Amino acid sequence: MAELTPELVLRGYGAGIFPMAEHRDDPEVFWVDPRMRGVLPLDGFHISRSLAKAMRRADFDVTINRDFAGVVAACADRADTWINAEITRLYAALHARGNAHSLEIRDGGTLVGGVYGVTLGGAFFGESMFSRRTNASKMALAALVDRLRSANFALFDAQFLTAHLASLGAIEIPRAAYHEMLAAALPLAADFTAPPVRPLQEVVQRMTQTS
Repeated sequence: MAELTPELVLRGYGAGIFPMAEHRDDPEVFWVDPRMRGVLPLDGFHISRSLAKAMRRADFDVTINRDFAGVVAACADRADTWINAEITRLYAALHARGNAHSLEIRDGGTLVGGVYGVTLGGAFFGESMFSRRTNASKMALAALVDRLRSANFALFDAQFLTAHLASLGAIEIPRAAYHEMLAAALPLAADFTAPPVRPLQEVVQRMTQTS
């Protein structure tokens, strides 16, 4: 593989592929083009009664881009991770140029949950998430979906379908269908940073009214 640059990575996302590493200690990075793609329909996010109740009661704060590096490091802080030093470097560079963003869940000043991903046109490519409190990653995803809806995004690419994501409304679609969705999303003008940062209580109110 040619040396990866932020520009090359963005071209890859625009073509429907994304980079990964085998594990944190492997210096190599490879392109991934799944036959079946996980996506989270922005109009199909599922908030269970228990999650809605937890969000209404949570004394957590939502922030964006406050600690991108901290979110990536927390996502990599697990026994099995594909986030190596090269991935960390590349996404820090994408963040610096405004193409990668994080949404954080904080308990006081402590980072307890979050998600990060890449934006290109009206597509958000979710990379990874983490949780250090019960439901913190689910709350982060709910706040993220609300933000993407408000900011004119049309596609939330989840890459691979997991049981965790399926419980929140994610589905799996064939590669060809994904490419159609991507082609429709890329020309859109969307701004991740434009919507206000809403508290979890407002997020759950907005999403339960529209879901």
